[in-house]
Amino acid sequence: MRAARHSAYGDPARVLDVVELPAEQPDEGEVIVRMECAAMHIADLRTITGAAGFQFPLPRTPGFEGVGRIARVGAGVRAWREGDRVFPALGSGTFRDEVRCSAAACMPAPEAGDAAQLALLTVNGPTAAVLLEDFAPLPPQHWLIQNAANSSCGRYLIRLAALRSVRTVNIVRREEMIDELRELGADIVLVDGPDLAARVAAATGGAAIQLGIDAVGGPATQRIAECLAVGSTVVSYGSMSNEPCQLDFYLMFRQDIRLLGLAFVRQFQARRTPQQVLELYARLADLMARGVLVAKIAETYPLERIRAACARAAQTGNDRDGKVIISLR
Repeated sequence: MRAARHSAYGDPARVLDVVELPAEQPDEGEVIVRMECAAMHIADLRTITGAAGFQFPLPRTPGFEGVGRIARVGAGVRAWREGDRVFPALGSGTFRDEVRCSAAACMPAPEAGDAAQLALLTVNGPTAAVLLEDFAPLPPQHWLIQNAANSSCGRYLIRLAALRSVRTVNIVRREEMIDELRELGADIVLVDGPDLAARVAAATGGAAIQLGIDAVGGPATQRIAECLAVGSTVVSYGSMSNEPCQLDFYLMFRQDIRLLGLAFVRQFQARRTPQQVLELYARLADLMARGVLVAKIAETYPLERIRAACARAAQTGNDRDGKVIISLR
């Protein structure tokens, strides 16, 4: 069984290898999932480099999510049979041919649907859903604003908002993204810049925007906050700039602006029962299988090219322009 593996933290080109490991057998209550595809995120790269907050016991196989089929079933498992298509447990080290994990932590995956798209479901999909549902009342025709709108999560959010008739202002860094996101269903797409608040007000007719979504950090957080109505919330779910969020005290003081951090697992625990979580995933999986939620794929790599995949995933803008997928078929 092949697996990506690192025994030290550092540059993936130096510390990450593909090794042969013995095939595992499931213990009671466990399954072995034969992987089809796994998604690569910036968070995966940070676990390899050992960034603060992303350190785990070594040696380890990275990979937070993916999709595959049950290959072997442990004693006492009644929910799954060999051949069932599933999403393996989140964070189970999916950059390998076979994943051993708790049967109860797996979720059903639709038979229909492209594996490369489905591999992105368990992180970006629920992140977009809870951003839309949990932080502000957004009846039809109300507005939200987000930056990093060309990201997979940003694209999912555009489509999910449109299904609820919630209108979106979408901030990008490159002008060539404007038409592409409009075709996806974005109401307004603007290039980020120091005069953002004035341009947003003009484009929306001065609409009272109640929710700001920030995945960039640094001064971009302030620019999103400046676009919001009194008493609104900025939710931070990423830091593409690798800078702390910057938000002026006087803006918070005068406008009653709140800055919150998002962890979708925490939102699940605080606001949803286990059954509601399963129902959310089922709804997202159905939308993905039907092509309603579509991520942009930059490139798909075989496991043998894991180092090249990491190098591509670390790129930004036109150099990557989409998600990196590891194919294990």
